[in-house]
Amino acid sequence: MSVNKVILVGNVGKDPEVRYLDKNVSVANFPLATTERGFTMANGTQVPDRTEWHNIVAWRGLADIAEKYIKKGSQLYIEGKIQTRSWEKDGIKRYTTEIYAENIQMLGRRPDSEPTAATASATGAMPQADSAPIEDPDIAPPEDDDSGLPF
Repeated sequence: MSVNKVILVGNVGKDPEVRYLDKNVSVANFPLATTERGFTMANGTQVPDRTEWHNIVAWRGLADIAEKYIKKGSQLYIEGKIQTRSWEKDGIKRYTTEIYAENIQMLGRRPDSEPTAATASATGAMPQADSAPIEDPDIAPPEDDDSGLPF
């Protein structure tokens, strides 16, 4: 048995880039930053904040939601899986590690002028699998309700 599961809570680094492939299949890519807070050790040594950048890939319905509602600075909860792919450029083999989103939840306060997507999920984030929102994107949970948080 094996498990490939990732849970991230972080901030979007730039607006999603959305492309449309054959048969109008959409894919969105955007960076997500997670930060481990710095601290002071017992001996007085300062350990600074450490930010890690993650490449997020969202397909079909999740890509459509990303295009409409996710912007630079948005705070997101993302569930997905890690996938590494490789390609060759100028005779050099290159690799990248990406997070294929299966569930995206918007966190934080919603601007009064913009509707947001509360939760979206995909049955599988691979291009051949269907993905669709599981809730109406115009309905957000009450802001004081922490029941949707994983912790």
